[in-house]
This record gives sequence, structure tokens and C-alpha cells, in this order.
Amino acid sequence: MLYFIPAWYQQNEWRENEQYWYARRMHTEFDDTVKHIQLFHRSKAHPFKIMLLSFAPNFRHFLHRQSVFRAPYWSCFDAIQEVKRKKVSMFSLHNLNWPEHIEFIYSPFVLIAQLHGKKYAQVDFGEDGNPIQVDIYQDEVLHRRNIYDDRGFVSSTIVYENAQPLYQDYLTDTGVWKIRHFLRDGHVEVNPKNPTFLLSYQEREYQKEFSKASYTNLQEIIREVLTAYLELTDAQDMFCVAVHDLHKDMLRDVLKNRKMILSFFGERYDIKNRMEEIIHMIQEAHYIITDSQDNLKRIQRRVEKELTNITDITPFDSRVDLGISQQLNVQKILVPIDGMEDERFEELICHLGEYLPENENARIHLFTRVADYGRPKALLEKVRGFLKNAGMPEEWAVEEKKGVVAENALDAEEAVQVKFFAEQCVDELSVSKCIREQRLILDMRKTSELYLRITGISMGIPQVVYRNTEFVEDGKNGLVLKELDGIKDALSFYLDNLTNWNEAMVYAYELGKKYTTAVLIEKWKEVINIVGNDSGITAGNGRLEN
Repeated sequence: MLYFIPAWYQQNEWRENEQYWYARRMHTEFDDTVKHIQLFHRSKAHPFKIMLLSFAPNFRHFLHRQSVFRAPYWSCFDAIQEVKRKKVSMFSLHNLNWPEHIEFIYSPFVLIAQLHGKKYAQVDFGEDGNPIQVDIYQDEVLHRRNIYDDRGFVSSTIVYENAQPLYQDYLTDTGVWKIRHFLRDGHVEVNPKNPTFLLSYQEREYQKEFSKASYTNLQEIIREVLTAYLELTDAQDMFCVAVHDLHKDMLRDVLKNRKMILSFFGERYDIKNRMEEIIHMIQEAHYIITDSQDNLKRIQRRVEKELTNITDITPFDSRVDLGISQQLNVQKILVPIDGMEDERFEELICHLGEYLPENENARIHLFTRVADYGRPKALLEKVRGFLKNAGMPEEWAVEEKKGVVAENALDAEEAVQVKFFAEQCVDELSVSKCIREQRLILDMRKTSELYLRITGISMGIPQVVYRNTEFVEDGKNGLVLKELDGIKDALSFYLDNLTNWNEAMVYAYELGKKYTTAVLIEKWKEVINIVGNDSGITAGNGRLEN
């Protein structure tokens, strides 16, 4: 069995990232573990199970969003709370015991319950329309917060004192509290009348008793339950750990002498600046998987001895997906700017501004993954400042007012066309939708974004980049540009006619064959062969045999 231990945490705490339906998503849910699970779930290449350490009462909804709804999993908090339910259950707020004379007020965002003219409760809903939280008030001051499980019961309740959280109870599916987490000092107490947890393994159940009545923190109790579960697993089982600050030290100890695979994802763990903190875990691991060749090389350089048990498996696979840029009347140039220094950003804008008069159809789309509400407006304001300093029209970077038309045709003809646009894309779906319309990707940052590279290859879009990567071959599917003053020539090379653009597109599709789902699965089979070698496990066609 291959166990995936993900790092699906909220703000570095042992809880999920579920959010209210009306809130802007401030992060992407996609990471290396999600992709690995998708690969194994669809290909059936090897038996696997998710080992979930975080409190995730809406985990089934998360799996559904990632298209792996029926993926097998073991939940540490289900074990702690002795939850046996597996299926999502229809649950309505009207099933709750409301007091008489309660009045419901439906707002565009939440449901407010009033009692005798005072706010009694507020119901919040998840992205799938299910109630996920009910806040209860006393004299219009927050008194209790109930968190609901998508299987149809109250999973946890937080008690407040003077509107400040005092403690959080984790409940069974029948409403009995199992552990109480005191939020001010972090210690955890076990219910003395119900001091057990429940382990389910291979369709059998094992009830264990907590070793202590009180624990220093949540991690201590998670560690105990996880250790007890690991004792049930087979000695030849493999554990793929998503490297993350919250659990890396604990898992290093708990998985000692077990077959451990480390999975590095650049957007989750900074290998470049924090290698020393993880070096011992790397040396003890049976295998290391990185999301790119760049991170693979960084690890190789920092480890004293040459590593033979390391490979790169991109968490994003390529697939032929023709874009629509040739169907548009304008030529959109995608320019990622996150992480770029202001001085370099200004120089880049000036070079782009010098090019625009030479190509009336060119449009610059500034690409950002930052989810701040004012991010697009702030970007365009900064660009207007750069243009003004360079003596170029500030109107090139004004915000478009949708639905506003000129009073007469003369005004429309004299108006300066907008040339700069802000593209704010947080999740992968919005990124793909944006890139489909781009004619060219111009990435002059020193650190490139992996998903952008793979998507560009999949859609056959030429990429002009600052540094060599395995995803862009100079003169083939793009250009490597060390100096910004070469931007005008690079843009002309691909935008003046379709010859060079078509050649780059064809080569991009050829390059993409190195990152298809089938190739990624074969790489995983090789890893499993090596790690499981002691047990004689070998990879076959879509399955593994003992």
C-alpha cells in the first residue's frame, strides 16, 4: 500500500481550508499530492490511501472538487472522534432545534436568525451550498460556533467568552465530546467518561484508550493516534510525505525505519533558502520527488553525497489543448509579474511601451496569482506611474469601465486605446481560461511558475523567458532572453507573422510529450519499484504484483 500524507492545512494549523461560498478564494487547493492522487486514482497503477492528519469535516467536498471523490482515505480526526460514517448526508438548517418565535432573514450571503428582535444565530454555507457553520449569540455577542460535517452532524463546537474563543470540543457523530482543545494555551484534555479512539483497518475496527488524560497540544495527540494506526499497517507499506513545516518533524520521528518518500512542492516549501532544516530528513528518506529539475538540482547541490534516489515528477501533466488566440482580433501578451522587483518591473514596462506603437494589435496582460482585492487596481496604477515617467500615455493603463460608451463617434475615435490589463488568477481553472487567449508568454522573472510553463506547452504558446528551464528550449518553443532590451525583437519575432509562431507551437506539443500522464505514471512505477525492492514488489502493466 502507498499512503499519501498531504499538507492540506489552513494557516499552518491542523484544520482544512474550507471557506464560505461568498469569500474570494485566497489560495489554490491544487498541489503535488492532489496530482499524485489523481494519477493513481484514474490509472489504478497501485493501491493507495490518503492519510489525513488535519481536522476536515468537509473532506468529501474537497475530494469532489479534485475529481477523486471515491479515493480511499484514513482520517486521524475521524479516529479521535470515533466517527464511522463515510457517506455525505443531506442536511438542512431546518433540522436544527430552533426556539419558538425564531425569525429567519435571508441575505445575499448568509442566513440570519432573530429572536425577539435580537440576532440569535448566523448560518454560513460552503461552496456547495451546504451549511458549514452556525454562530450562536447571547445578547448579540458571539457565544458558540458549531462546525458541521458534510456527513450530517455537528463535528466540533467552539465556546466563546467575551467574544473570544475559549475552547474547542471535537465531537462524535452522536454529539459526545471526545477531546477539548483549550485555545489560549493550546493544551488538550480527553473526556474522562469516553477516553477512547477508534481505528479502522482492512474492514476491522480496533478501539484504543488514550495514554494520557491531558496533552500539551493537538500535535501530541495526533502523533499518538497516528502511531497506533501505523502499528496496524504492513512493514512494506510506503509513505509519500508532502514536505510541510507543520508535520515534517513529527513525521520524521513517527516514520523512522519505514519506507518514506518525500515530495517537495516549490510553492509550499522553500528549498532554496531552507534546505538546512530538512537535510536530515532527506538523508533518511528512501526516495525524494521534486516538482521540477530546478529543485532537484538545488537538493543535489546541498547534500554532501550524490543522491541516486531522487527524481522530478511534475505535478502538472501536459495535454494538447488548442488555444483561441488566433481567433482574436488582438494579440495578447501574458506578462507574469509576481515577485518582480519594482526597478525591473518599471524597465520591463518601458520596453513594452516602446513596442506597442509598432504593433497596434498588441495588448499587455499583467498576470498575478496574488488574491488581494485591490491587486488589479494597484498594478494598473503602478504601470500608469511608470508610463508617465517614461513620457508615454498613462491612458494605456486605465481601468476599463464596462458598459460605458462614448457620447458620440468623434469621442470614440479620439480616445486612447487601453493597452495594459490586469489578469488576477488564483486557482488553476482561472489560469487555464486566461492562457487560452494569449498569443505569447513573456516571463522575465528570475523564478518561473511551474503551472504556467506546463499550460503554455499544452496550448502550444511560445514562451520568452529570462532563464533556461526544462520547459523552454531556446529557439525551439521559445526564447531565452538575458537582457530586457531584447524584448522588442523577441516580440516581433513571434508576432509579426505566423511562421515562427507556428514552428514554436509544433515544437511545444512535441516537448509536451515528456510530461503526459502516461510518462508521469511510468516515473512513479520506477519509484515504487525501487522503494519496494526489499519486498520483491515489481511494477507491471497498470498493477503491482508480489
